[in-house]
Amino acid sequence: QVQLVESGGGQVQPGESLRLSCTASGFTLDYYAIGWFRQAPGKEREGVSCISGRDAAAHYEDSVQGRFTISRDDARNTVYLQMNNVRPEDTAIYYCAVAFTLFCHGLGPHDYKHWGQGTQVTVSS
Repeated sequence: QVQLVESGGGQVQPGESLRLSCTASGFTLDYYAIGWFRQAPGKEREGVSCISGRDAAAHYEDSVQGRFTISRDDARNTVYLQMNNVRPEDTAIYYCAVAFTLFCHGLGPHDYKHWGQGTQVTVSS
């Protein structure tokens, strides 16, 4: 059974850091593209970052480029999202999802077939 479980959310102040984890079961995530998405209250879900299968090529949405880093630990079957210098506008529920294809390029939210339950990130002073 395919399952994704996010963890690591919480409340932090602007400028601080947070690391989210997405642990997979039921499949080996290094074969597939894994995406991080977020949804803020009253807004649509948006893509934040994606890591390709095999070569682990990373992709980022413009507003997080240079602040967030996506990575993968194959031994733990886990993908991480390191969030540095967070801003109030980063406040959202963060979800990870798997697209059963190798590369991130060209993928939209509808291409991701399994989603985690989400973890809340709140950035506030």
